[in-house]
Amino acid sequence: MMKGRSLSAEDRARLETAIGYQFSEKERLDRALTHSSARTARGSNYQRLEFLGDRVLGLCVAELLFQTFRDANEGELSVRLNQLVSAESCARVADELSLHEFIRTGSDVKRITGKHMMNVRADVVESLIAAIYLDGGLEAARRFVLKHWTDRAESADGARRDAKTELQEWAHARFGVAPKYRTDDRSGPDHDPRFTVTVEVAGLAPETGMDRSKRAAEQIAAMRLLEREGVWQKRSAGD
Repeated sequence: MMKGRSLSAEDRARLETAIGYQFSEKERLDRALTHSSARTARGSNYQRLEFLGDRVLGLCVAELLFQTFRDANEGELSVRLNQLVSAESCARVADELSLHEFIRTGSDVKRITGKHMMNVRADVVESLIAAIYLDGGLEAARRFVLKHWTDRAESADGARRDAKTELQEWAHARFGVAPKYRTDDRSGPDHDPRFTVTVEVAGLAPETGMDRSKRAAEQIAAMRLLEREGVWQKRSAGD
């Protein structure tokens, strides 16, 4: 991460090569990489871009899934979509592009740790998608999304059942009980909330999930419990 300073010409060229897109308005790229902790002019961080990028990503991935899985019903497509646009998936793309090397932050960057750091990496990917969309249009943004999400969409992991449904059936068959979900925290602005949810199955240790919607956080918590108990094979970091 870079504290306070903008991208150098060399850094910008290196990042544009990794992204596969050259910006006509360079300040858009700078803004997409600027965390709210950086001391910049009001509105010059990536928060508004993140809002737009989330929608552009969702559209492009939904289109990709619609064209790839022609026999899938709405429920299966929704499960795949939620997984592919989750904070975890976006953070992995950020890691592949080494975006953490270019994020512009302020003096309170030490607060960005653990799950919050994952969210920062995910947010930057979404803001980058928005910056590409504004600079080059939907087709440019679509090319970026297809490059980084097509293999993910086609992977076997994407074919997993709905985690909450799987956990419901497994818990009932194994223990004769239903999982219970509890919302522990809601943070972030209204346009981009963060939900922390805990799932409990009687007789087992609970698991927690965090994401942009309550439903997605519940899915993550259920997935983690299934993986921990060996019902599902645990995904590797690169999956």
